[in-house]
Amino acid sequence: MFFRKSSPFAENDLLSVIRACRTNDPRAQRTLFKQFFGYAKSICLRYTSNVEEAEDVLNEGFLKAFQHLDSYDENLPFKAWLRTILVNTAISHYRKNQKLEQHTSSLETGEQVAFDEDIVDHIAAEEILALVQQLTPTYRTVFMMHVVDGYSLHEIAGILSHNEATVRSNFARARQKLQVLIKQAYPFHTNSGPTNSIPYHEN
Repeated sequence: MFFRKSSPFAENDLLSVIRACRTNDPRAQRTLFKQFFGYAKSICLRYTSNVEEAEDVLNEGFLKAFQHLDSYDENLPFKAWLRTILVNTAISHYRKNQKLEQHTSSLETGEQVAFDEDIVDHIAAEEILALVQQLTPTYRTVFMMHVVDGYSLHEIAGILSHNEATVRSNFARARQKLQVLIKQAYPFHTNSGPTNSIPYHEN
């Protein structure tokens, strides 16, 4: 019977763990997964509607990471490399399960709400995430890609294979919907009048 020899590595030495993972060492793979589980899960949760879906994306993302570790440049931050894989996996998951909704018409009429300038300081990150997860998959994906992960609306249109006008409309609707959700959840942090409290980038 053939026994695969494990590659030596030190748990506190990331590069040695990565190099051992490249030899398909299961112990090193478990170590890398454990070390970055919390970070990876926080990314996946941003793009999914519940923990179960996030864990599906996380597992698929780590599988892709292990399969493509040879492409990782050891001179660059591993977290950034892993983050790119996880975001791309989440986007692929969305594309497989949803069709980008057609919203090229003008925004639906709805109540415009405003917030104190420091509203984000009063709301825990987990609470904001819970509100974002209430958005539809289309709104959530476009919003997170633009606001959190820094993609331009033009780039998002290309990645999701859709026209920029539709993506721009979806982002505006997502932003408006999130404003309503925040007003409902935290009425004491809102006031009347228009707001630009939720970030918006023209590009």
